[in-house]
Amino acid sequence: MANSSIQSQLLWSKNLLKQNSISPDLDAEVLLSFVLKKNRSYLYTWPEVLLSDSDLFLFRQLITRRSHGEPIAYLTGQREFWSLELSINPNVLIPRPETELLVQTVLDHYPVSSDFLSIADFGTGSGAIAIALAKENPHWKIFAMDQSHQALLIATQNARRHECSNITWVHHSWKENLTPDLFGGILLDAMIANPPYLAKNDPHLSQGDLRFEPSDALISGETGLEDFEFIIQAAQKLLKPTGKLFFEHGREQADSLKQLLLKFNFNYLACLKDLNHHDRVTVAQKKLN
Repeated sequence: MANSSIQSQLLWSKNLLKQNSISPDLDAEVLLSFVLKKNRSYLYTWPEVLLSDSDLFLFRQLITRRSHGEPIAYLTGQREFWSLELSINPNVLIPRPETELLVQTVLDHYPVSSDFLSIADFGTGSGAIAIALAKENPHWKIFAMDQSHQALLIATQNARRHECSNITWVHHSWKENLTPDLFGGILLDAMIANPPYLAKNDPHLSQGDLRFEPSDALISGETGLEDFEFIIQAAQKLLKPTGKLFFEHGREQADSLKQLLLKFNFNYLACLKDLNHHDRVTVAQKKLN
């Protein structure tokens, strides 16, 4: 068998990953650190250490899967979001840095105070958004809704891990009848969503991590806007008179989403750009009758 030292295995894996990964060095180091249960600095401090047979087998198995495009988060079963380590599996989308902008935008609109707020996260997935908000504001009442039972299982696991006691889980689809009864019979101060927003023929679906993520959490009909419309219509009866909507969306959807909001009697407030200077988060407010 080839040399099983840390140094040699990193060299082998990085060479293998060069063809299919934009970050072969990082991928190799993250996966080897995961297998050895060590931080990345350990790999370069002790390059001569030999891997055990079981660690070597697992590492090579993971590298082979990564070389076929499988996302790192699904290989390790974890992802960091808002400085929180979350469990992840193929039943949920992988939380992305862009979505942290959605969380920050909500926090900016509702500065930390003693005020009680009722907020719903539509399509919670791994629970990333709901848990981040719940940790920042333990006095808020957070409702986290998803149509996937499997997603809610992992979301509740993540909430327990981070000791969030102010989240209520709602197993429901926004395409079905939505009433305040689903949220304890109260009207909401805000609704937040990172819904599916890719059209079914979007070329990105055959690229990168998206090939492995759940399609029903990515695809929204012919245009990519259908789920936004469902949520906006539901918001008319679920939000308080001054309630707000917060959406993450595709970088070319801001104008279309604005028109959709105006059509359904919402005041368009702002569109914020992500770190790549792409339109990413739109905020709207219910119009007073």
